[in-house]
Amino acid sequence: MEYVLQTMGLSKEYGHFKALNGLTMHVPKGEIYGFVGRNGAGKTTLIRLICGLQRPTGGEYILYGKKRDEKAIVDARRRIGAVVETPSVFMDMTAEENLRQQYLILGIPSFDGIKELLALVGLADTGAKKAKNFSLGMRQRLGIAVALAGNPDFLILDEPVNGLDPQGIVEIRELILKLNREYQITVLVSSHILDELSKLATWYGFIDGGQMVKEISAKDLEAACRKCVRVRVTDTGVLSTVLDGMGLSYTVWTDHEADVYGEVGVTELTMRLAERDCEVKSMQERDESLESYYIRLTGGESHA
Repeated sequence: MEYVLQTMGLSKEYGHFKALNGLTMHVPKGEIYGFVGRNGAGKTTLIRLICGLQRPTGGEYILYGKKRDEKAIVDARRRIGAVVETPSVFMDMTAEENLRQQYLILGIPSFDGIKELLALVGLADTGAKKAKNFSLGMRQRLGIAVALAGNPDFLILDEPVNGLDPQGIVEIRELILKLNREYQITVLVSSHILDELSKLATWYGFIDGGQMVKEISAKDLEAACRKCVRVRVTDTGVLSTVLDGMGLSYTVWTDHEADVYGEVGVTELTMRLAERDCEVKSMQERDESLESYYIRLTGGESHA
């Protein structure tokens, strides 16, 4: 398998804090790589290192076959487009002016292609409207357009749907899918919003505490996710006690909802709960969610 990015034991320390702690990962060419982790897990730190914004404390990374200490890494980084943390746009400029500025920064000799790029991200009709008057979703798409100005074949997006309304989320999702499928751009998407990521990613890397917990293809992940029963009850505290007594694995989501894994004896469970004055409101079979799988991997707030 060909990789656009590999890291081997990559570390980054800030004083006594280890933001990355021996991270090893592999981003396959042509995939949408979902980089999964809670806030503070080390996702943004990894992105900043790869983009050359910071230097690692230890370890190695290889970008398009070039090691980080090789002179050729500069050329390899030119193949990257990135939106790190927040879109890098000039608020007092229009969308077209922002792209013209980026073309100048990159030394691109002609402004040809700017209108096509604006059309690609859905900003062709913004005219003289300045970026400060854009919606958050429009700014995010403008940031992606700026990242695409150098015609990269590897796009890195750090939490691209954070704070967006449902329509904005859909627009960003469709744009990412189009860039990957029609333009063959490899995409690394860092996110803690796992439900949305599951609609995009073809490959996953699960990070926790600055370390890679697991890398897996979307196909293998689908096979690995367990079947479960989503149970809605009047009190999940009581439900937890009963499930522990029955030896069943489960994940509690709210005061009233939990996922129960394995063979669930519906009659026995209902009767045991009734004995403790806990009523079953509903039970529904479903596949394990990406969020639940991540919690199970990292030993988070799951119960087994």
